[in-house]
Amino acid sequence: MLAIRAREAGGPDVLEAVDLPIPEPRPGQILVRHHAVGLNFIDTYQRSGLYPMRYPAVLGQEAAGVVEAVGDGVTRFKAGDRVAYNGQGGAYAEYQVVNAARAVALPADVSFETAAASLLKGMTTEFLLRRCRPLQAGETILVHAAAGGVGTLLVQWAKALGATVIGTVGSDEKAALARSLGCDHVILYRHEDVAARVREITAGAGVPVAYDSVGKDTFEGTLASLARRGLFVSFGNASGPVPAFEPLRLSRAGSLFLTRPTLADYTATEAELDESAGQLFAMVGSGKLKIEIGQRFQLADARQAHEALEGRRTIGASVLLT
Repeated sequence: MLAIRAREAGGPDVLEAVDLPIPEPRPGQILVRHHAVGLNFIDTYQRSGLYPMRYPAVLGQEAAGVVEAVGDGVTRFKAGDRVAYNGQGGAYAEYQVVNAARAVALPADVSFETAAASLLKGMTTEFLLRRCRPLQAGETILVHAAAGGVGTLLVQWAKALGATVIGTVGSDEKAALARSLGCDHVILYRHEDVAARVREITAGAGVPVAYDSVGKDTFEGTLASLARRGLFVSFGNASGPVPAFEPLRLSRAGSLFLTRPTLADYTATEAELDESAGQLFAMVGSGKLKIEIGQRFQLADARQAHEALEGRRTIGASVLLT
C-alpha cells in the first residue's frame, strides 16, 4: 500500500512515499480502507520535531473509510461499516489498523471527505465551546484564524449558540469567508492592531474568552484582548510555541486564566468520544455546521499539502484522497 512518512524531523522535504504491507488487525482492532485523510497542523508539528516522535514515521491523525476486517473480540464494528477516527497516528496511508474503541460510526448522510475534514477539528470545536468553557448566548468571543480549519467551525458553532464572534484573518479573501460563515466583526491582523480593535468593538471591556490556535505571533495580542477574569484558550502553535512567561502577568492583566487543552483529554473514554462525535455529526446533519473543504490533494502529494498549510495558503479544511 502507498504510505507517506517523515524519514526524519524537518521541513516538508522529509516526506517520502513508500510501499508498505497492508497491516492485519490484532485483537480489539479494525482494518480501515481509507477513502479520505484529514490534514491538520499537528501533522506539521510532528514532522518538524516540535512534537517529538520516533522516525521514520507515517504521519496523519484522522481518516474516514470502510472497515475491511476486524480483529478478535471486536463487536463495535463489522466489515463493511463506514467509520472515521482521529488521534491514532499513521493515517497517511491507504489502510490503517485502528483500536475499535477509538473509532466512531459514520452516519450515511456524512461523506468520507466531510468526516476526514472535520472529525478532529469538529470534535475540538465541540469540546472548546461546550465543555472546556461552556459558551453562553450573548457573549462576545475572539477567534484567531477564523478562516482556518478549526476557525471556520468555531465561528459557525459559536453563532449557533448565540454568541457574537470577532475573528482575525490574514487576507480579504479569508475575511469574506469568515463573514459568510457568520463572523460579526473581522480583523485583518496584518494591517490592524488586534487588541485595539477588540477593545473598540467591545466598548473597552475586552472579551471573556479568546480561542488562539496561532501561538507565538498572537500571544501578546490575545492577552491584551481579554476582559477582567477572561480565559485565554491556547490550542495550537501554527506560528510556533508560545514563549515562556511569568504567571504574574496574568494577575497584572486582570486576573486572567489560561488553559492549554487537548482533544485527547476531552475524549478519554469511549462514552466521551461517542458523545463528542455525535454532537458534531448532529450539527453537520442539521445544516448549522458547514464543512468548508478548500483544498483536495492526492495522498502522494502530501508534501505540497504541507507546504500550502504552513505557508498560510489554505482556506478552510484540506483533505488527502487515496
